[in-house]
Amino acid sequence: MATDEASESTKSSDSNGTFVHVADADKLKEEGRLLVNRNGRGLALFYHEGEFRAVDNRCPHMGFPLTEGSVEDGILTCHWHHARFELSCGDTFDPWADDVQAFPTEERDGDIYVNLTPKREESPEDHWKERLETGLEENLRLVVAKSVIGLSNAGVPDAEPLRIGAEFGARYREQGWSSGLTIHSCMANVLPDLRDDDRPRALYTGLRHVASDCQGESPRFDQPSFETEAVSANRLGKWFRDCVEVRDRDGAERCLQTAIATLDPEQVAEILYAAATDHLYLDAGHSFDFINKALELLDHVGWERAETVLPSVIPRLTDARRSEELSSWTQPIDLAELLFDCFDQLGELVEAGKAERKSKEEGEETWDEPDDFTETLLSDDPHAILDALKDAIRAGATCEELADRVSFVSLMRVAQFGTANEFSDWNTVHHTLTYNNAVQRAAKRTSSTALYRGVLAGAMSVYLDRFLNTPPTPVPSIDTSDADPDALREELLETFDEEGNVNAAGAIVAEHFSADGDPAALKETLGQALLREDAGFHTLQNLEASFAQFDLREDGEEKELALISLARYMAAHFPTRREAEQTYVIADRLNRGEKIHESN
Repeated sequence: MATDEASESTKSSDSNGTFVHVADADKLKEEGRLLVNRNGRGLALFYHEGEFRAVDNRCPHMGFPLTEGSVEDGILTCHWHHARFELSCGDTFDPWADDVQAFPTEERDGDIYVNLTPKREESPEDHWKERLETGLEENLRLVVAKSVIGLSNAGVPDAEPLRIGAEFGARYREQGWSSGLTIHSCMANVLPDLRDDDRPRALYTGLRHVASDCQGESPRFDQPSFETEAVSANRLGKWFRDCVEVRDRDGAERCLQTAIATLDPEQVAEILYAAATDHLYLDAGHSFDFINKALELLDHVGWERAETVLPSVIPRLTDARRSEELSSWTQPIDLAELLFDCFDQLGELVEAGKAERKSKEEGEETWDEPDDFTETLLSDDPHAILDALKDAIRAGATCEELADRVSFVSLMRVAQFGTANEFSDWNTVHHTLTYNNAVQRAAKRTSSTALYRGVLAGAMSVYLDRFLNTPPTPVPSIDTSDADPDALREELLETFDEEGNVNAAGAIVAEHFSADGDPAALKETLGQALLREDAGFHTLQNLEASFAQFDLREDGEEKELALISLARYMAAHFPTRREAEQTYVIADRLNRGEKIHESN
């Protein structure tokens, strides 16, 4: 039974205002426990083993009233999920529960006073950072969600949870960078495109995937850099690539750590990109994309984390499956041989292109794209595709320009994917898109000639995907529409609630553009739809890559295609059970002080 707060006003506090009166000592001894409210805080009072104790009445796990728990042998147990707390200090036995706040108590002349300053007081930022570490270590979704919300409400910049996740994921997975850290980086990239309410959800999504990826894994132990600053960038790059070639992780890491310690970030990126393109389309494009995502994550958390983060990508190079070893890349046409022949010609082609660009007058376009260039890239003749790309390089096309064109035709493959194909083939066109998107973004980061190899390999992956557009699904096109864009976005959310609405989702996005709807609002809606689902790795990747492609494009129709292809991909993979969203909602309600245990 709670003590009435108004009746205690005459005994409110001691002379310095530190302690407040909470109960009659004899009554607490008789009852064994009491619930009182002081200064808006519910206190659970206990008399146990001859001592008076006071703790916050809300169980820190899910808010159940601790006065309805039990005390035995100095342990307070919550009766909802059986979280256990050491009664005198509030520390928990169960990491998933968090510590409960305990308060100093005193008995004075038959009355009990409590100091409302907790025994262990820490800033919200410090508390939630510590809890986030625990959530990652124990793979506790609810703890991760509560921590992200707590940090957000404390005004902590997003870079801090991003840093914690990056360092944890890089250190606690011996096999290195994988889907968890990639999702973490993807979510960091899309934060500016999301609704304010969805930004903590995106952080939670990335962090919970990092925790899941690391669960049960051995930690990674660092190799040191060489104790020298006298090795040139070219030699370090050669050493690194030689180690990768023979699958020597330790040697590659020492070279990379030395590069991080002695070279600038662009030079380090060039070394990694060169190694990632020495072989073709490593691990279905994942290796290059993961390396680029690691570099992008460092853009968010700071280059000073590079020595922790970047070595985690080395297994993606040393252990990768090389596509020239696959029959699909060698039969019936030996694409690998064609590509390696092109690689041998790159030096001459790039020099010719530089000379061509130099001959242009200031302000003149460096490369005049042929009218049929897109059609050639989407054709069924790999020789013609590679010849067109070589001609473009010779004519002065930059790597960034060609990467843009190859990324665009990758979007076309997704936008025109035929739903009669096997469901798993969505991933085939998806891998090509994320690979080519990564190459394009890498070309904006560095001017490395090695990235032309990535463009050429990516174009051959587009070629290999051609049968998934047989016949091609027509891209929806609506000249004008007087529909309400707000209503269209609501309709899109409803469309994702039912399976199989692939073409309907694409058509809604097309109409949204025709109705002059705000693209930023459409991106927010797509982000909202994604984050409420138990979206898998590839779907999360696809949204980030499609948003990036939208931002990279200048042509309106091409920008539209980026979001049409995304909506189709998402519709193919939704709805899901939405278990992760349920956990996030619980965390959010607890943060607002709601009583979860009283919900229907």
